[in-house]
Amino acid sequence: MTLAPTTILYEGKAKQVYATADADWVVLRFKDDATAFNGVKKASIGDKGAINCRISAHLLTLVAEAGVPTAFAKVLNGRDQLFRRVEIVPVEVVVRNVVAGGFAKKLGRAEGERLARPIVEHFYKSDALNDPQINEDAAIVMGWASAWELACMRERALQVNDVLKAFWDARGIDLIDFKLEFGRAGGAILLADEITPDGSRLWERGTGRHLDKDVFRRDLGDLGDTYRELYQRVFGTEYRAE
Repeated sequence: MTLAPTTILYEGKAKQVYATADADWVVLRFKDDATAFNGVKKASIGDKGAINCRISAHLLTLVAEAGVPTAFAKVLNGRDQLFRRVEIVPVEVVVRNVVAGGFAKKLGRAEGERLARPIVEHFYKSDALNDPQINEDAAIVMGWASAWELACMRERALQVNDVLKAFWDARGIDLIDFKLEFGRAGGAILLADEITPDGSRLWERGTGRHLDKDVFRRDLGDLGDTYRELYQRVFGTEYRAE
């Protein structure tokens, strides 16, 4: 299957989505852009897009092998991936294993507090509204997702959590939290977006050192160097540009 990107359909903070000659498939292109605080803070980070492309492909393959249906098909080149075209469910799912970030601030808890079990949260996908948190009733009543879709997304998000926790644990990294997006295709719910350190919190075990986009958000160091280190931990080899 060889499908080249044609018309751009969507541009987000970290990637672009292109149509292809086949209406059933789209191309996701990973950008070097880094943003924080709903786009207020911006920068271009060398190698970020290519590193995220490779890490995401690896993690999506792992979760698919564990039985979670995904829209991901294959890597096309250093920055492009082929995805099945889906209708995005406008409800982001966040899974939290440890108190951190906005969750800590909102509840007045210290970062680093381990949760007795994972917490699943929902957010309405809207850049204009800064992705407000919602509950399942709101998602259903507003027509953004049905009850069975939300139940399916929750179950699959927790499956993904199990896979990712084990993966990062083997590399001396704690999975603090992460977000997922799902889509509809052929009456099914598919994991429909990337899994990268842009959308996850990853802390080095023992030191609590951040290995994710919080390095950029909080001015904790060089994000490019951080992602190159993470790449080496994932693949066991130094990152080299194609």
